[in-house]
Amino acid sequence: MSIFAEDSPAGVVPLWLVREQDADHWFARVGEPHARRIGVWAKSQGFVGERGRLLLVPGVEGELLGVALGLGKLASLDQISYGHLAGLNERLPAGCYRIDSSLTPEVATRAALGFGLGAYRFDRYRRAATVAAGTGTLVPPKGADMGTVRQLVEADRLARDLINTPACDLGPVELATAVRRVGERFGAEIREVVGEALLTDRFPAIHAVGRAASALPRLVELRHGAVGPRVTLVGKGVCFDTGGLDLKPASAMGLMKKDMGGAACALALAQLLMQSGLAIQLRLLIPAVENSVAGNAYRPGDVLTTRAGLTVEITNTDAEGRLVLADALTYAAEDSPDLIVDFATLTGAARVALGPELPALFASGDALAERVALAARQVGDPVWPMPLWAGYDDDLASKVADLANASSQPFAGAIVAALFLRRFVPESIDWVHLDLYGWNGRERPGRPVGAEAHTVRALHAYLLQRYGGAG
Repeated sequence: MSIFAEDSPAGVVPLWLVREQDADHWFARVGEPHARRIGVWAKSQGFVGERGRLLLVPGVEGELLGVALGLGKLASLDQISYGHLAGLNERLPAGCYRIDSSLTPEVATRAALGFGLGAYRFDRYRRAATVAAGTGTLVPPKGADMGTVRQLVEADRLARDLINTPACDLGPVELATAVRRVGERFGAEIREVVGEALLTDRFPAIHAVGRAASALPRLVELRHGAVGPRVTLVGKGVCFDTGGLDLKPASAMGLMKKDMGGAACALALAQLLMQSGLAIQLRLLIPAVENSVAGNAYRPGDVLTTRAGLTVEITNTDAEGRLVLADALTYAAEDSPDLIVDFATLTGAARVALGPELPALFASGDALAERVALAARQVGDPVWPMPLWAGYDDDLASKVADLANASSQPFAGAIVAALFLRRFVPESIDWVHLDLYGWNGRERPGRPVGAEAHTVRALHAYLLQRYGGAG
């Protein structure tokens, strides 16, 4: 599907951006002979610039003269966010459009990004006749950084396509293939440790969680770049989570194809970083497994010895994500990177605390958390800092092992899970943990029900700032 026009074709339709406070005079910018007639038409239609309202303006012969988009109450056009143009692609009549308003390069970039991100639809399993694809395309706004826009839209689509794909077509093998496909595009080194080799190479927790599935568990590793600070991304790749022997109820299992959302977001960010040209040594680690039920499934009461040498009593087989991340984080730390960032659809507790649209952010220091949160706000991809409250460490105590994988208490589940992961990252390494949902549960403009690439743009912005690409 075409989103952006390559040039400005004949018959391009102007798109006027209208604030509520400009409702009585915005049409004057169009100039005569149309301005007065447009003003009369807007008044007759009750158009007052409400956010998201579209006004289709007919010409004398009934042709589409232009479209006005309401922005709501904005102090200035500089406050336009990517959300203001989200969903336009599918709402506009067929044709090509050009924003007919004066925008700064930064705002033009946000507007184009909103149009591009909002054009996403997942139609892989629908017959062509039932697909209501958007038909509006946009001429790139003057001054917009379209290189960055196209990269962000592509990465967003990659993550959302992976998350939306059901486990019948996206298991550990297919997830590894997706990593390999991206890596080969940029000349990255790819390594896989599969099945029993996980035990030989000391990834016992990853093996334990995934050994009951028909698709062999694996650790997928991507490396790119030979100079600069080491940055390691880790993504939870549980391609389906039954809960294991602590079986989830059907109501909780329905969305478990998205339990690899952390891996999808980490891969999308890795792609962006390889495109960015940053002088970093990038490493991506994805433990790809299914948490299934079979005779050889790991059990409540089992004790696992992790790669770090710490023993873990299994008190809940449905707390599997932190186990596969434990081995991956230990491995990530072994080459002493400057920064480790992990992405995981880890706890329902984070959703209870913050809801589905606001990922929880944990970091090894308050200053680090604040910088990441600031970058997230700047690009409209918010996160919320949460405390690594050491007072809850005792909730991980075990009478038979170094620690338990889940607390017997019903409180502070997201914090306790983060504290579990903290055991596997040395204090000398900067570490960011993102507990995300990766899903839109309700229809919003430009955000259909389905996958969401939470935190990808946020961490992209932060890493560009930290390693010299921006800010």
